[in-house]
Amino acid sequence: MSEPRPADVSVLVPAKDEAGNLPLFLTLCAEMIAREAPAYEVIVVDDGSTDGTWALLQELRAQHPFLRPVRHRIQRGIAEALRTGYLHAEGRVLVFYPADLQFKPEDIPRLVAPILADESDMVTGYKQGVYEKAFVSRIYNRLSRALFHVPVRDLNNVKAYRRDVMAALPMRPDFHRYMIVLAAAQGFTVTEVPVPLYPRHAGRSKFGLSRIPVGVLDMVAVWFELRFGQKPLLAFGMLGVGLFAIGLLAGVGAFAWLLVTGQGQRWVWTIVQTALVLGSVFFATGLLGEQVAQQRAEVREMRRELDELAAAERTGRGG
Repeated sequence: MSEPRPADVSVLVPAKDEAGNLPLFLTLCAEMIAREAPAYEVIVVDDGSTDGTWALLQELRAQHPFLRPVRHRIQRGIAEALRTGYLHAEGRVLVFYPADLQFKPEDIPRLVAPILADESDMVTGYKQGVYEKAFVSRIYNRLSRALFHVPVRDLNNVKAYRRDVMAALPMRPDFHRYMIVLAAAQGFTVTEVPVPLYPRHAGRSKFGLSRIPVGVLDMVAVWFELRFGQKPLLAFGMLGVGLFAIGLLAGVGAFAWLLVTGQGQRWVWTIVQTALVLGSVFFATGLLGEQVAQQRAEVREMRRELDELAAAERTGRGG
């Protein structure tokens, strides 16, 4: 018997309490894979489920040869699940797809096709249909486009991307929401295709309105990372210099007023002291940030080298 062909496309499926959706989802995956020429694998990451998802995956693995279940014993979030799936994946193209059947597996090839044709590095789906959180989604996408100038309408959706994209992205909580932004900032090309949206098949959404402030803070954090992550002294140093300048000008003005009128202005000296103290703090923070940035750069380089070694090992096994 010939050995199975290595996967060209790895579908990464974070699953938290999705036992009601996985049998149909994988059946639809099997129908899609049977029609496609590229070799597919589906990596379902059980993210600390409590509804018997892991036991169900063991049963489904016997029915579907393309299925590769992976488990988190406690919930670690979608970003960690995608990272775990990436580390277990063989494909040169990765696909982020949920198991709730709001998106059907039959649309996966449309996401993958531009990448396999070398027309794009990353493809995101643009929702077509009724979306219960449409208002929040529109605000999020408009703010993101205004901040990051990414030429797609829907940043947080199903997506396909080259393996190199995942290897190049910094690891941070909820980074999957900003994969397109971070990838575009590193020079990867991004396009979008319309993808139909369907009602959830079973279970309930894990996300509520409480995620909105978290999402906004994450957005600000990503913006700061892209603008000043590699040169924090540029941000904090400018603030420090600005406060020093304010303190100096206020002090010179107060001293000149004292010489001319003989009257001191205590409140001005309070401003001078505050500006000098805060300026020193910001400048020192910038210097510390530069040291952290240097360490992060070294860690990224080590990670890149380890990923290259892992890729070479996979190639050697495949050969």
